[in-house]
Amino acid sequence: PLATSTFGEKMKRNLFVLFLLVAFVFQSIGHAQPGSAAAAVPPPLKISAAEKKTVEGVTADQLRDYLFFIASDEMEGRNTPSRGLDTVAKFIAFNLKKWGYKPAGDNGTYFQNIALSAWKIDPASTSLTVGGKPLTWGADFLANPAEGNVADAPLVWGGNGWFIKAKNIDPLLGVDVKGKVVVFYAENFPKGMTIQQVRALGKAGEDYMDPAANARSKGAAGVIILNTPAITQGWDRTRTARETGGNPSPDKFRTGTVENFPQITLSAKGSDALLADAGTDLASIAKGYQADALPSVNFTRSVTIKVTAPQVTAKTQNVVALWEGSDPTLKNEMVAIGAHYDHIGSTFIPGSQCRASGADQICNGADDDGSGTVSVLSIAEALAKAPIKPKRSVLFVWHCGEEKGLWGSQYFNSYPTVDIKQVTAQLNIDMIGRSKKPGYMAPCDTNPGPRGPCNATLSGENQIYVIGKDMMSSTLGNIVSGVNSGYLNLNYDTRYDDPKDPNRFFFRSDHYNYAKNMIPIAFWFDGEHEDYHQAGDEPQKIDYHKMESVARTIMLTLLKLTDLKERPKIDKQLPEQLTQGR
Repeated sequence: PLATSTFGEKMKRNLFVLFLLVAFVFQSIGHAQPGSAAAAVPPPLKISAAEKKTVEGVTADQLRDYLFFIASDEMEGRNTPSRGLDTVAKFIAFNLKKWGYKPAGDNGTYFQNIALSAWKIDPASTSLTVGGKPLTWGADFLANPAEGNVADAPLVWGGNGWFIKAKNIDPLLGVDVKGKVVVFYAENFPKGMTIQQVRALGKAGEDYMDPAANARSKGAAGVIILNTPAITQGWDRTRTARETGGNPSPDKFRTGTVENFPQITLSAKGSDALLADAGTDLASIAKGYQADALPSVNFTRSVTIKVTAPQVTAKTQNVVALWEGSDPTLKNEMVAIGAHYDHIGSTFIPGSQCRASGADQICNGADDDGSGTVSVLSIAEALAKAPIKPKRSVLFVWHCGEEKGLWGSQYFNSYPTVDIKQVTAQLNIDMIGRSKKPGYMAPCDTNPGPRGPCNATLSGENQIYVIGKDMMSSTLGNIVSGVNSGYLNLNYDTRYDDPKDPNRFFFRSDHYNYAKNMIPIAFWFDGEHEDYHQAGDEPQKIDYHKMESVARTIMLTLLKLTDLKERPKIDKQLPEQLTQGR
Protein backbone atom coordinates (compact mmCIF):
# COMPACT_ATOMS: atom_id res chain seq x y z
CA PRO A 1 0.00 0.00 0.00
CA LEU A 2 2.83 2.46 0.76
CA ALA A 3 4.14 2.15 -2.73
CA THR A 4 0.85 3.43 -4.13
CA SER A 5 0.18 6.16 -1.47
CA THR A 6 -0.30 9.72 -2.60
CA PHE A 7 1.93 12.55 -1.28
CA GLY A 8 -0.96 13.95 0.79
CA GLU A 9 -1.66 10.63 2.45
CA LYS A 10 2.03 10.24 3.32
CA MET A 11 2.09 13.68 4.91
CA LYS A 12 -0.96 12.85 7.06
CA ARG A 13 0.61 9.63 8.29
CA ASN A 14 3.94 11.35 9.02
CA LEU A 15 2.24 14.14 10.96
CA PHE A 16 0.29 11.58 13.01
CA VAL A 17 3.51 9.70 13.87
CA LEU A 18 5.19 12.99 14.80
CA PHE A 19 2.23 13.86 17.06
CA LEU A 20 2.51 10.51 18.86
CA LEU A 21 6.27 10.95 19.29
CA VAL A 22 5.93 14.45 20.76
CA ALA A 23 3.14 13.30 23.09
CA PHE A 24 5.29 10.44 24.31
CA VAL A 25 8.28 12.72 24.94
CA PHE A 26 6.22 15.23 26.94
CA GLN A 27 4.57 12.44 28.89
CA SER A 28 8.04 11.03 29.73
CA ILE A 29 9.24 14.41 30.91
CA GLY A 30 6.15 14.84 33.03
CA HIS A 31 6.79 11.51 34.73
CA ALA A 32 10.56 11.93 35.09
CA GLN A 33 11.80 11.08 38.56
CA PRO A 34 13.77 13.58 40.65
CA GLY A 35 17.42 13.32 39.76
CA SER A 36 16.77 12.23 36.17
CA ALA A 37 18.36 14.17 33.33
CA ALA A 38 15.02 15.69 32.30
CA ALA A 39 14.14 16.85 35.81
CA ALA A 40 17.62 18.06 36.67
CA VAL A 41 17.89 20.78 34.01
CA PRO A 42 15.82 23.85 34.93
CA PRO A 43 15.12 26.45 32.26
CA PRO A 44 17.41 29.50 32.06
CA LEU A 45 16.11 32.48 33.99
CA LYS A 46 15.71 35.80 32.24
CA ILE A 47 18.20 38.35 33.48
CA SER A 48 17.01 41.92 33.01
CA ALA A 49 19.20 44.76 31.81
CA ALA A 50 18.85 46.43 35.23
CA GLU A 51 20.02 43.25 36.99
CA LYS A 52 23.01 42.94 34.68
CA LYS A 53 23.87 46.59 35.29
CA THR A 54 23.61 46.07 39.06
CA VAL A 55 26.01 43.12 39.21
CA GLU A 56 28.49 44.92 36.98
CA GLY A 57 29.19 46.94 40.13
CA VAL A 58 31.35 43.95 41.13
CA THR A 59 34.60 44.34 39.18
CA ALA A 60 37.92 42.54 38.99
CA ASP A 61 39.78 45.75 39.84
CA GLN A 62 37.63 46.31 42.93
CA LEU A 63 38.13 42.71 44.09
CA ARG A 64 41.88 42.99 43.53
CA ASP A 65 42.17 46.21 45.54
CA TYR A 66 40.28 44.79 48.52
CA LEU A 67 42.11 41.47 48.44
CA PHE A 68 45.60 42.95 48.34
CA PHE A 69 44.72 44.68 51.62
CA ILE A 70 42.92 41.81 53.34
CA ALA A 71 45.52 39.21 52.34
CA SER A 72 48.54 41.43 52.95
CA ASP A 73 51.37 40.45 55.29
CA GLU A 74 50.24 43.20 57.66
CA MET A 75 47.11 41.12 58.45
CA GLU A 76 49.43 38.33 59.64
CA GLY A 77 47.31 35.53 58.18
CA ARG A 78 44.06 36.48 60.04
CA ASN A 79 44.27 33.78 62.69
CA THR A 80 41.31 33.52 65.10
CA PRO A 81 41.85 35.44 67.35
CA SER A 82 44.47 37.95 66.21
CA ARG A 83 45.00 41.65 65.66
CA GLY A 84 45.10 41.01 61.90
CA LEU A 85 41.62 39.50 62.01
CA ASP A 86 40.38 42.39 64.15
CA THR A 87 41.82 44.88 61.65
CA VAL A 88 39.97 43.22 58.77
CA ALA A 89 36.73 43.25 60.82
CA LYS A 90 37.11 47.00 61.35
CA PHE A 91 37.86 47.51 57.65
CA ILE A 92 34.67 45.66 56.66
CA ALA A 93 32.59 47.57 59.24
CA PHE A 94 34.06 50.93 58.08
CA ASN A 95 32.87 50.28 54.53
CA LEU A 96 29.47 48.97 55.60
CA LYS A 97 28.82 52.17 57.53
CA LYS A 98 29.97 54.29 54.58
CA TRP A 99 27.54 52.47 52.29
CA GLY A 100 24.58 52.84 54.64
CA TYR A 101 24.18 49.32 55.98
CA LYS A 102 22.21 48.69 59.15
CA PRO A 103 24.37 47.22 61.94
CA ALA A 104 23.08 43.78 62.90
CA GLY A 105 25.58 42.72 65.54
CA ASP A 106 25.57 43.34 69.28
CA ASN A 107 24.41 46.61 70.86
CA GLY A 108 23.90 48.51 67.62
CA THR A 109 27.30 47.59 66.17
CA TYR A 110 28.42 45.49 63.22
CA PHE A 111 30.18 43.05 65.56
CA GLN A 112 28.80 39.91 67.19
CA ASN A 113 31.29 39.48 70.01
CA ILE A 114 32.51 36.00 70.96
CA ALA A 115 34.27 35.39 74.27
CA LEU A 116 37.13 32.90 74.13
CA SER A 117 39.09 31.10 76.83
CA ALA A 118 42.12 28.87 77.02
CA TRP A 119 44.30 27.36 79.70
CA LYS A 120 48.06 27.81 79.61
CA ILE A 121 50.57 25.55 81.30
CA ASP A 122 52.56 26.90 84.23
CA PRO A 123 55.91 25.10 83.65
CA ALA A 124 57.20 25.93 87.14
CA SER A 125 54.44 23.93 88.82
CA THR A 126 53.94 21.19 86.22
CA SER A 127 55.93 18.01 86.72
CA LEU A 128 56.34 14.38 85.65
CA THR A 129 58.22 11.84 87.76
CA VAL A 130 58.91 8.28 86.54
CA GLY A 131 60.04 5.79 89.17
CA GLY A 132 61.05 8.67 91.40
CA LYS A 133 63.16 10.37 88.70
CA PRO A 134 61.91 13.77 87.47
CA LEU A 135 61.66 14.55 83.76
CA THR A 136 62.11 18.07 82.40
CA TRP A 137 59.27 20.20 81.02
CA GLY A 138 59.92 21.23 77.41
CA ALA A 139 62.84 18.87 76.88
CA ASP A 140 61.30 15.56 77.97
CA PHE A 141 57.56 16.17 78.12
CA LEU A 142 54.65 18.47 77.38
CA ALA A 143 51.14 18.38 78.83
CA ASN A 144 47.68 19.23 77.55
CA PRO A 145 46.39 22.40 79.26
CA ALA A 146 43.93 20.71 81.61
CA GLU A 147 44.75 20.61 85.30
CA GLY A 148 45.22 17.23 86.93
CA ASN A 149 47.18 15.27 89.50
CA VAL A 150 48.14 11.61 89.63
CA ALA A 151 50.14 10.23 92.56
CA ASP A 152 52.27 7.10 92.24
CA ALA A 153 50.04 5.45 89.60
CA PRO A 154 51.05 2.20 87.83
CA LEU A 155 51.79 2.30 84.10
CA VAL A 156 50.01 0.01 81.63
CA TRP A 157 50.56 -0.47 77.89
CA GLY A 158 47.68 0.53 75.57
CA GLY A 159 49.09 -0.11 72.09
CA ASN A 160 47.77 2.37 69.54
CA GLY A 161 44.73 3.07 71.70
CA TRP A 162 42.12 3.73 69.00
CA PHE A 163 38.63 2.29 69.48
CA ILE A 164 36.85 1.59 66.17
CA LYS A 165 33.51 -0.12 66.76
CA ALA A 166 32.79 -0.98 63.11
CA LYS A 167 36.13 -2.79 62.80
CA ASN A 168 36.03 -4.46 66.23
CA ILE A 169 39.24 -2.67 67.18
CA ASP A 170 39.92 -1.92 70.85
CA PRO A 171 43.46 -2.45 72.19
CA LEU A 172 42.18 -1.79 75.72
CA LEU A 173 39.61 -4.59 75.61
CA GLY A 174 40.30 -6.86 78.59
CA VAL A 175 43.08 -4.58 79.91
CA ASP A 176 42.75 -3.36 83.48
CA VAL A 177 43.38 0.40 83.17
CA LYS A 178 41.31 1.65 86.10
CA GLY A 179 43.33 4.06 88.21
CA LYS A 180 46.40 3.59 86.02
CA VAL A 181 48.23 5.77 83.50
CA VAL A 182 47.97 4.27 80.01
CA VAL A 183 50.93 4.55 77.62
CA PHE A 184 50.24 4.72 73.86
CA TYR A 185 52.12 4.86 70.59
CA ALA A 186 49.68 6.45 68.15
CA GLU A 187 49.66 8.83 65.24
CA ASN A 188 46.90 11.43 64.94
CA PHE A 189 44.50 8.88 63.43
CA PRO A 190 44.42 5.10 63.09
CA LYS A 191 47.10 3.92 60.71
CA GLY A 192 45.94 4.09 57.09
CA MET A 193 42.91 6.27 57.88
CA THR A 194 42.20 9.97 57.35
CA ILE A 195 40.16 12.25 59.58
CA GLN A 196 37.33 12.11 57.03
CA GLN A 197 37.29 8.32 57.13
CA VAL A 198 37.28 8.30 60.93
CA ARG A 199 34.41 10.78 61.19
CA ALA A 200 32.44 8.82 58.61
CA LEU A 201 32.37 5.87 61.03
CA GLY A 202 29.69 7.51 63.15
CA LYS A 203 29.55 9.41 66.40
CA ALA A 204 32.64 10.26 68.45
CA GLY A 205 32.55 8.61 71.85
CA GLU A 206 30.25 5.86 70.65
CA ASP A 207 31.42 4.58 67.26
CA TYR A 208 35.04 5.66 67.59
CA MET A 209 37.35 7.09 70.25
CA ASP A 210 40.86 8.44 70.19
CA PRO A 211 43.34 6.85 72.65
CA ALA A 212 42.79 9.38 75.45
CA ALA A 213 39.00 9.20 75.22
CA ASN A 214 39.14 5.41 75.11
CA ALA A 215 41.33 5.25 78.23
CA ARG A 216 39.24 7.78 80.13
CA SER A 217 36.01 5.90 79.30
CA LYS A 218 37.50 2.83 80.97
CA GLY A 219 38.51 4.61 84.17
CA ALA A 220 42.18 5.39 83.53
CA ALA A 221 43.85 8.05 85.67
CA GLY A 222 45.69 9.68 82.73
CA VAL A 223 47.57 8.98 79.51
CA ILE A 224 51.11 9.29 78.20
CA ILE A 225 51.77 9.44 74.44
CA LEU A 226 55.16 8.21 73.23
CA ASN A 227 57.02 10.29 70.69
CA THR A 228 56.29 9.97 66.95
CA PRO A 229 57.81 11.84 63.98
CA ALA A 230 54.74 14.09 63.84
CA ILE A 231 55.13 14.98 67.53
CA THR A 232 58.79 15.85 67.00
CA GLN A 233 57.96 18.01 63.98
CA GLY A 234 55.44 20.09 65.92
CA TRP A 235 57.21 20.05 69.30
CA ASP A 236 58.35 23.67 69.48
CA ARG A 237 55.04 24.98 68.17
CA THR A 238 53.09 22.87 70.64
CA ARG A 239 55.27 23.98 73.54
CA THR A 240 54.71 27.64 72.69
CA ALA A 241 50.96 27.14 72.41
CA ARG A 242 50.82 25.28 75.74
CA GLU A 243 52.80 27.98 77.54
CA THR A 244 50.86 30.92 76.07
CA GLY A 245 47.33 29.55 75.87
CA GLY A 246 47.52 29.91 72.09
CA ASN A 247 44.40 27.88 71.26
CA PRO A 248 41.39 29.60 72.88
CA SER A 249 37.87 28.40 72.05
CA PRO A 250 34.40 29.95 72.49
CA ASP A 251 33.21 29.88 76.09
CA LYS A 252 29.65 29.03 75.09
CA PHE A 253 30.74 25.89 73.22
CA ARG A 254 32.49 24.48 76.25
CA THR A 255 30.64 21.76 78.14
CA GLY A 256 33.26 21.59 80.86
CA THR A 257 36.95 20.82 81.03
CA VAL A 258 38.26 17.36 81.82
CA GLU A 259 39.31 17.63 85.45
CA ASN A 260 42.09 15.54 86.92
CA PHE A 261 42.85 13.63 83.74
CA PRO A 262 46.38 14.62 82.69
CA GLN A 263 47.51 13.97 79.14
CA ILE A 264 51.28 13.91 78.66
CA THR A 265 53.27 13.87 75.40
CA LEU A 266 56.91 12.74 75.43
CA SER A 267 59.91 13.69 73.35
CA ALA A 268 62.18 10.95 72.00
CA LYS A 269 64.46 11.41 75.02
CA GLY A 270 61.53 11.36 77.41
CA SER A 271 60.10 8.25 75.73
CA ASP A 272 63.30 6.29 76.20
CA ALA A 273 63.44 7.41 79.85
CA LEU A 274 59.94 6.05 80.37
CA LEU A 275 60.78 2.77 78.59
CA ALA A 276 64.08 2.21 80.42
CA ASP A 277 62.66 -0.54 82.64
CA ALA A 278 60.46 -2.16 80.00
CA GLY A 279 63.05 -4.05 77.96
CA THR A 280 62.50 -2.00 74.81
CA ASP A 281 63.06 1.45 73.37
CA LEU A 282 61.26 3.97 71.17
CA ALA A 283 62.96 2.83 67.95
CA SER A 284 61.75 -0.76 68.44
CA ILE A 285 58.19 0.35 69.11
CA ALA A 286 58.18 2.67 66.07
CA LYS A 287 59.48 -0.17 63.88
CA GLY A 288 56.73 -2.45 65.16
CA TYR A 289 54.11 0.21 64.45
CA GLN A 290 55.23 0.54 60.84
CA ALA A 291 54.96 -3.24 60.46
CA ASP A 292 51.49 -3.26 62.08
CA ALA A 293 52.94 -5.37 64.89
CA LEU A 294 53.30 -3.24 67.99
CA PRO A 295 55.20 -5.17 70.65
CA SER A 296 53.81 -5.84 74.11
CA VAL A 297 55.39 -3.62 76.77
CA ASN A 298 55.53 -4.46 80.48
CA PHE A 299 56.13 -1.63 82.93
CA THR A 300 57.38 -2.05 86.49
CA ARG A 301 57.55 1.59 87.59
CA SER A 302 54.87 4.10 88.57
CA VAL A 303 54.46 7.77 87.69
CA THR A 304 53.46 10.95 89.49
CA ILE A 305 52.00 13.78 87.42
CA LYS A 306 51.05 17.33 88.33
CA VAL A 307 49.64 19.74 85.72
CA THR A 308 48.86 23.38 86.58
CA ALA A 309 47.05 25.42 83.92
CA PRO A 310 45.61 28.87 84.75
CA GLN A 311 42.89 30.33 82.51
CA VAL A 312 43.50 33.06 79.91
CA THR A 313 40.78 34.94 78.00
CA ALA A 314 40.46 36.54 74.57
CA LYS A 315 37.73 37.65 72.18
CA THR A 316 36.84 37.68 68.51
CA GLN A 317 33.82 38.60 66.40
CA ASN A 318 31.55 37.92 63.46
CA VAL A 319 30.72 40.94 61.29
CA VAL A 320 26.97 41.26 60.63
CA ALA A 321 25.00 43.79 58.57
CA LEU A 322 21.53 44.13 57.04
CA TRP A 323 20.29 45.72 53.82
CA GLU A 324 16.60 46.27 54.36
CA GLY A 325 14.15 45.06 51.72
CA SER A 326 11.66 47.30 49.93
CA ASP A 327 8.50 45.21 50.35
CA PRO A 328 6.58 46.08 53.54
CA THR A 329 5.90 42.40 54.27
CA LEU A 330 8.70 40.46 52.58
CA LYS A 331 11.41 42.68 54.13
CA ASN A 332 10.89 40.77 57.38
CA GLU A 333 12.49 37.78 55.64
CA MET A 334 16.20 37.69 54.77
CA VAL A 335 18.43 35.99 52.24
CA ALA A 336 21.82 35.48 53.85
CA ILE A 337 25.17 35.65 52.10
CA GLY A 338 28.49 35.04 53.81
CA ALA A 339 32.12 34.01 53.84
CA HIS A 340 34.72 33.36 56.51
CA TYR A 341 37.21 36.19 56.84
CA ASP A 342 39.74 34.28 58.97
CA HIS A 343 42.64 32.12 57.86
CA ILE A 344 45.33 30.13 59.70
CA GLY A 345 47.78 32.86 60.70
CA SER A 346 51.55 32.66 60.61
CA THR A 347 54.30 30.66 62.24
CA PHE A 348 54.85 33.59 64.62
CA ILE A 349 51.41 33.21 66.23
CA PRO A 350 51.11 30.63 69.04
CA GLY A 351 48.58 27.97 68.17
CA SER A 352 48.45 28.83 64.46
CA GLN A 353 47.98 25.98 61.96
CA CYS A 354 50.33 27.69 59.49
CA ARG A 355 53.15 25.31 58.53
CA ALA A 356 55.16 27.63 56.30
CA SER A 357 58.80 26.93 55.56
CA GLY A 358 61.47 29.14 54.07
CA ALA A 359 61.57 32.93 54.17
CA ASP A 360 57.81 33.44 53.94
CA GLN A 361 56.27 32.53 57.29
CA ILE A 362 52.79 34.02 56.76
CA CYS A 363 49.83 32.04 55.40
CA ASN A 364 47.98 34.96 53.79
CA GLY A 365 44.82 33.08 52.75
CA ALA A 366 44.14 35.09 49.61
CA ASP A 367 41.94 32.37 48.12
CA ASP A 368 40.98 30.76 51.46
CA ASP A 369 38.93 32.75 52.13
CA GLY A 370 40.06 36.19 51.17
CA SER A 371 38.36 35.60 47.83
CA GLY A 372 35.02 34.96 49.52
CA THR A 373 35.51 37.81 52.00
CA VAL A 374 36.07 40.46 49.35
CA SER A 375 33.43 39.01 47.01
CA VAL A 376 30.79 39.43 49.71
CA LEU A 377 32.15 42.92 50.44
CA SER A 378 32.02 43.86 46.74
CA ILE A 379 28.48 42.50 46.45
CA ALA A 380 27.52 44.65 49.44
CA GLU A 381 29.00 47.72 47.75
CA ALA A 382 27.29 47.01 44.43
CA LEU A 383 23.93 46.46 46.16
CA ALA A 384 24.21 49.70 48.12
CA LYS A 385 24.90 51.68 44.93
CA ALA A 386 22.30 49.95 42.73
CA PRO A 387 18.94 51.38 41.62
CA ILE A 388 17.44 47.90 42.21
CA LYS A 389 15.88 47.50 45.64
CA PRO A 390 15.32 43.84 46.60
CA LYS A 391 11.97 42.98 48.16
CA ARG A 392 13.44 40.84 50.92
CA SER A 393 16.22 42.02 53.17
CA VAL A 394 19.77 40.79 52.64
CA LEU A 395 21.79 39.57 55.63
CA PHE A 396 25.57 39.82 55.30
CA VAL A 397 27.70 37.76 57.71
CA TRP A 398 31.48 37.50 57.70
CA HIS A 399 32.29 34.54 59.95
CA CYS A 400 35.37 34.18 62.14
CA GLY A 401 36.99 30.92 63.20
CA GLU A 402 35.96 28.75 60.26
CA GLU A 403 39.45 27.29 60.20
CA LYS A 404 39.12 26.37 63.88
CA GLY A 405 36.01 24.27 63.26
CA LEU A 406 33.24 26.51 61.82
CA TRP A 407 33.15 28.56 65.06
CA GLY A 408 31.66 31.75 63.68
CA SER A 409 28.78 30.19 61.78
CA GLN A 410 28.03 27.80 64.63
CA TYR A 411 27.97 30.71 67.06
CA PHE A 412 25.75 32.83 64.80
CA ASN A 413 23.25 30.01 64.29
CA SER A 414 23.26 29.17 68.01
CA TYR A 415 23.05 32.77 69.26
CA PRO A 416 21.71 34.77 66.28
CA THR A 417 21.53 38.54 66.36
CA VAL A 418 18.51 38.44 64.01
CA ASP A 419 15.43 36.21 63.82
CA ILE A 420 17.18 33.21 62.26
CA LYS A 421 13.84 31.61 61.36
CA GLN A 422 13.29 34.43 58.88
CA VAL A 423 16.40 33.54 56.89
CA THR A 424 15.10 31.90 53.72
CA ALA A 425 18.41 30.73 52.21
CA GLN A 426 22.15 31.12 52.73
CA LEU A 427 24.77 31.54 50.01
CA ASN A 428 28.31 30.68 51.08
CA ILE A 429 31.46 31.73 49.21
CA ASP A 430 34.60 29.90 50.29
CA MET A 431 37.48 29.93 47.77
CA ILE A 432 36.53 31.14 44.29
CA GLY A 433 39.75 32.84 43.22
CA ARG A 434 42.05 30.20 41.75
CA SER A 435 41.91 28.35 38.44
CA LYS A 436 43.85 25.62 36.69
CA LYS A 437 45.71 27.19 33.79
CA PRO A 438 46.14 25.14 30.61
CA GLY A 439 49.49 23.39 30.60
CA TYR A 440 50.49 24.48 34.11
CA MET A 441 52.20 21.81 36.22
CA ALA A 442 53.36 22.39 39.78
CA PRO A 443 56.18 20.27 41.25
CA CYS A 444 53.60 18.51 43.44
CA ASP A 445 51.64 17.58 40.30
CA THR A 446 54.61 15.85 38.74
CA ASN A 447 55.80 14.39 42.07
CA PRO A 448 52.52 13.87 43.95
CA GLY A 449 52.36 13.11 47.65
CA PRO A 450 50.01 10.70 49.42
CA ARG A 451 46.95 12.72 48.38
CA GLY A 452 47.90 12.68 44.71
CA PRO A 453 48.69 15.62 42.41
CA CYS A 454 48.16 18.85 44.36
CA ASN A 455 46.12 20.56 41.62
CA ALA A 456 44.12 17.49 40.66
CA THR A 457 40.81 18.98 41.88
CA LEU A 458 41.46 22.66 41.10
CA SER A 459 38.69 23.97 38.86
CA GLY A 460 39.28 25.52 35.44
CA GLU A 461 39.00 29.14 34.35
CA ASN A 462 35.29 28.85 33.49
CA GLN A 463 34.50 26.19 36.12
CA ILE A 464 33.41 26.30 39.76
CA TYR A 465 32.17 23.60 42.12
CA VAL A 466 28.67 24.17 43.48
CA ILE A 467 27.70 22.16 46.53
CA GLY A 468 24.38 21.81 48.33
CA LYS A 469 22.09 23.63 45.90
CA ASP A 470 20.06 20.50 45.17
CA MET A 471 20.38 18.89 48.59
CA MET A 472 17.51 20.58 50.44
CA SER A 473 15.28 22.65 48.15
CA SER A 474 14.21 22.20 44.53
CA THR A 475 13.39 25.90 44.31
CA LEU A 476 16.85 26.94 45.44
CA GLY A 477 18.49 24.46 43.08
CA ASN A 478 16.44 25.74 40.13
CA ILE A 479 17.27 29.37 40.94
CA VAL A 480 21.01 28.68 41.29
CA SER A 481 21.15 26.72 38.03
CA GLY A 482 18.68 28.90 36.14
CA VAL A 483 20.55 32.12 36.92
CA ASN A 484 23.83 30.64 35.73
CA SER A 485 22.45 29.26 32.47
CA GLY A 486 20.62 32.54 31.80
CA TYR A 487 23.70 34.67 32.47
CA LEU A 488 27.33 33.60 31.91
CA ASN A 489 26.72 29.84 31.77
CA LEU A 490 29.75 28.94 33.84
CA ASN A 491 30.62 25.27 34.19
CA TYR A 492 28.80 24.48 37.45
CA ASP A 493 30.46 21.24 38.53
CA THR A 494 28.34 19.35 41.10
CA ARG A 495 30.53 16.28 41.60
CA TYR A 496 30.85 17.08 45.35
CA ASP A 497 27.14 17.76 45.84
CA ASP A 498 26.76 14.59 47.88
CA PRO A 499 26.96 14.11 51.67
CA LYS A 500 28.68 10.76 51.04
CA ASP A 501 31.53 12.39 49.10
CA PRO A 502 34.72 11.20 50.87
CA ASN A 503 36.09 14.77 50.88
CA ARG A 504 33.05 15.83 52.96
CA PHE A 505 33.13 19.36 51.52
CA PHE A 506 29.45 19.80 52.37
CA PHE A 507 30.36 19.56 56.06
CA ARG A 508 33.56 21.61 55.95
CA SER A 509 32.45 25.22 55.49
CA ASP A 510 30.09 27.67 57.16
CA HIS A 511 26.96 26.85 55.14
CA TYR A 512 26.75 23.56 57.08
CA ASN A 513 25.61 25.27 60.28
CA TYR A 514 22.84 27.07 58.38
CA ALA A 515 21.78 23.78 56.80
CA LYS A 516 21.62 22.20 60.28
CA ASN A 517 19.28 25.08 61.14
CA MET A 518 17.02 23.95 58.27
CA ILE A 519 18.01 26.85 56.01
CA PRO A 520 18.55 25.87 52.35
CA ILE A 521 22.12 26.57 51.26
CA ALA A 522 24.40 26.76 48.23
CA PHE A 523 28.19 26.79 48.38
CA TRP A 524 30.68 27.93 45.71
CA PHE A 525 34.22 26.50 45.84
CA ASP A 526 37.15 26.33 43.39
CA GLY A 527 38.78 23.14 44.78
CA GLU A 528 41.97 22.43 46.71
CA HIS A 529 45.26 23.43 45.09
CA GLU A 530 49.01 23.56 45.60
CA ASP A 531 48.80 26.58 47.93
CA TYR A 532 45.87 25.37 50.04
CA HIS A 533 46.78 26.24 53.67
CA GLN A 534 50.29 27.19 52.55
CA ALA A 535 52.27 30.43 52.51
CA GLY A 536 51.88 30.56 48.72
CA ASP A 537 48.17 31.44 48.89
CA GLU A 538 48.80 35.06 47.91
CA PRO A 539 46.73 37.70 46.06
CA GLN A 540 48.99 37.91 43.00
CA LYS A 541 48.02 34.31 42.15
CA ILE A 542 44.28 34.99 41.99
CA ASP A 543 42.33 34.74 38.71
CA TYR A 544 40.40 37.99 39.12
CA HIS A 545 38.43 37.57 35.89
CA LYS A 546 37.07 34.23 37.11
CA MET A 547 36.42 35.68 40.55
CA GLU A 548 34.45 38.56 39.03
CA SER A 549 32.34 36.17 36.92
CA VAL A 550 31.52 33.88 39.84
CA ALA A 551 30.78 36.76 42.25
CA ARG A 552 28.48 38.47 39.75
CA THR A 553 26.61 35.21 39.15
CA ILE A 554 26.19 34.70 42.90
CA MET A 555 24.90 38.26 43.29
CA LEU A 556 22.31 37.64 40.57
CA THR A 557 21.28 34.48 42.41
CA LEU A 558 20.90 36.56 45.56
CA LEU A 559 18.70 39.11 43.79
CA LYS A 560 16.42 36.42 42.33
CA LEU A 561 16.00 34.83 45.77
CA THR A 562 15.08 38.15 47.38
CA ASP A 563 12.21 38.65 44.91
CA LEU A 564 10.62 35.18 45.03
CA LYS A 565 6.90 35.16 45.83
CA GLU A 566 7.45 32.40 48.40
CA ARG A 567 10.54 31.35 50.31
CA PRO A 568 12.30 28.17 49.09
CA LYS A 569 10.71 25.09 50.63
CA ILE A 570 12.68 22.15 51.94
CA ASP A 571 11.33 19.35 49.78
CA LYS A 572 14.26 16.93 49.60
CA GLN A 573 15.19 13.89 51.66
CA LEU A 574 17.80 15.42 53.95
CA PRO A 575 21.13 13.82 54.91
CA GLU A 576 20.90 12.22 58.33
CA GLN A 577 23.63 14.57 59.59
CA LEU A 578 21.10 17.41 59.27
CA THR A 579 18.23 15.61 60.97
CA GLN A 580 19.96 13.93 63.91
CA GLY A 581 18.70 15.24 67.20
CA ARG A 582 15.81 17.19 65.68
